[in-house]
Amino acid sequence: MTLAAGTANRWYEIANVDAIASPALAFYPERIEENIRRMIRIAGGAGRLRPHVKTHKTPEIVQLQLKHGITRFKCSTIAEAEMTAAAGAPDVLLAMQPVGPAIARFFALKLKFPGTSFSAVVDSEEVVVNMARAAAGSGAEARLWLDVNSGMNRTGIAPGDEAVRLYRLIQESSGLTAGGLHVYDGHIHESDLTARARQCDDEYAPVDAMIHGLHAAGLHVPAVVAGGSPTFPVHATRAGVQLSPGTPLLWDAGYAASYPDLDFLVAAVLVGRVVSKPAPGKVCLDFGTKALASEMPHPRISLLDIGGYRIAGHNEEHLVIEPDDPGRFRVGDVVYGVPIHICPTVARYESASVVERGRCMGEWPIAARSRRITI
Repeated sequence: MTLAAGTANRWYEIANVDAIASPALAFYPERIEENIRRMIRIAGGAGRLRPHVKTHKTPEIVQLQLKHGITRFKCSTIAEAEMTAAAGAPDVLLAMQPVGPAIARFFALKLKFPGTSFSAVVDSEEVVVNMARAAAGSGAEARLWLDVNSGMNRTGIAPGDEAVRLYRLIQESSGLTAGGLHVYDGHIHESDLTARARQCDDEYAPVDAMIHGLHAAGLHVPAVVAGGSPTFPVHATRAGVQLSPGTPLLWDAGYAASYPDLDFLVAAVLVGRVVSKPAPGKVCLDFGTKALASEMPHPRISLLDIGGYRIAGHNEEHLVIEPDDPGRFRVGDVVYGVPIHICPTVARYESASVVERGRCMGEWPIAARSRRITI
């Protein structure tokens, strides 16, 4: 979808916005639920999904997914894993290899939430050995997935003999079981679906060959978790693969512009205000870098219903714009915007205002923005 089409009915406006202190993050549950339905349709069923919680970090959104039959989840931190389990999730995969104190925290999760099946990715022999040692010490078994590097070069081990050896080590180590393979290809950003699918298939081919090799060697591969949001529809065509999109739950302006084939609704909006008009032609909003992710060049936000504007400055508390029609703005005016990248923007907020039927009905805590909840 395009943001222009999405703003046609001003669905984002909040009737009681005076009750919201800005800058604020607002969630729209009805639109989140529609995105969940669309994810399930693409996947071909809720049972194929393992959505990532890093985008929203919110127990209520986990519970919305559980309501729609999604039972498997993926996360990046121990805090996210704890939040997801506390929300009632029966299956949680930690997609960040546990190192240092994270190993003991992983086993503490298993003790605190016996009704949740926890697993983790690994790509290092040292971590496999340490996890086996911790399993023996805790008396609890650990399920590990081999993290496979299909081209992103951020984590994982390249498909090949060494990867097979490491997978065998997991399967043969006391206290460990092999969950399967985890393959994340977040580096694939082709806007055109055909080109994106071609790159995805080309880079997955060595993984597929490795799976056949593992089977031939008598090593069981129970499951494969593959892809992120951009390659979600591509991996959906592979039988038996679990799919782990995250951004489609809330969507953002960056993905809406980059992936027109992915038809999701923007379900999270920033609410701000004009705080100053410091010079002719300049308007200052309270969308500073503490309120809006700044890890990429501008534009970092798509301001709704403003028309043309240029970014003149972005600092801790302030976003200065030069709008085509500066005279229309008054100090105190409410402004709405959609972040270009929603995931790190959500992490800047302790809670989100919940907007239903055009009114703020309360708040949901962004519980897993913390590095530690209790464990």
